[in-house]
Amino acid sequence: MMPVQMAESLSQDIYDIINRTEKNNSSTECPYFPDLNFVYTFVPPYIFTICVTGLLGNIFVLLVFFLQKGRCTVAEIYLGNLAAADLMLLAGLPFWAVNIMHHFNWPFGDFLCKTTNVTIIFNMYTSIYLLAMVSIDRYLALVRTMTTGRMRSVFYAKVFCLCIWLFGFIMSIPSVIYRSIEYVPEFDGVMCLLKFPEKSWTLASYIILNVIGFLLPVSIIAFCNYHIIKALRESQKHASSEDRSDNKANKLIFAVILAFLLCWTPFHFFTFLEILYQVDCLKGCTWETILELGNQIATYMACLNSLLNPVLYVFASQYFRRKITDIFKRTKPWRGSDLVALQRSVIATHRQ
Repeated sequence: MMPVQMAESLSQDIYDIINRTEKNNSSTECPYFPDLNFVYTFVPPYIFTICVTGLLGNIFVLLVFFLQKGRCTVAEIYLGNLAAADLMLLAGLPFWAVNIMHHFNWPFGDFLCKTTNVTIIFNMYTSIYLLAMVSIDRYLALVRTMTTGRMRSVFYAKVFCLCIWLFGFIMSIPSVIYRSIEYVPEFDGVMCLLKFPEKSWTLASYIILNVIGFLLPVSIIAFCNYHIIKALRESQKHASSEDRSDNKANKLIFAVILAFLLCWTPFHFFTFLEILYQVDCLKGCTWETILELGNQIATYMACLNSLLNPVLYVFASQYFRRKITDIFKRTKPWRGSDLVALQRSVIATHRQ
């Protein structure tokens, strides 16, 4: 039931519900079909709100990193790429909002069915591995201070970002191959669906998503941040003003990681429950209902993460606000004499 591509979770769920009902017709049929009027009414405005505000926020974050004085640090390169990954996700969300408004009749053709889901896969994998690289960078800077070498250079940070983006593309290949539009007679409409040739492939995709897309990078993040917090506590008594500034940057990174985990952990938790359901460890109508409702809540929580990061940068980080202030200070305001000189120049040009 849970698709790998989270933005189209509900339409895929509806299709899978049909298949389950057909399978259960020989026994007890679950009262499965929900009232979708609430979804049609409230979900599209929710998605559009996240999309517009998230696009503006992440563009603003990228502009701050681009316009700041001096080169970006290694951590800022990773956070900038994180903002770019969020932009890719947000750019695909309006298509799914329109899809829901059309009662899950996909109106954009097969090409956009594939490409919009590719952006979603990119975001899922690149975001969490970029946060893992941020954690590794902080770990090397604060815990392994004598053995970092060239690994913390800006050049290597860009190389690692490129590798992560390539990895995200590789993980999206199954979506390119097996996602397509298909007419569903039960709903008299065309849906954008991911259909693997074998049921075992679907189960394997859930396991890959849970292990490679969540458990592995979260283990790296947990290990690094445990030692980072331990090192910060030990060095707090002897902190200089420069160290305090660095600690503010660390707090921003901790906040971004925490927001990501709060938004995405429910999604992966219900993916794990879906694995148990697929192998018949969980059975019955109660679990089916829990998975159907939980998938939707988890999906919309995951979407929210792309909006939260810019909010955290601006409102919860003195470190980032200082960057904004420095940019404005370096922008000279127009003085009265400058305006008079400009007006005289324009007038003289017209007279000539």
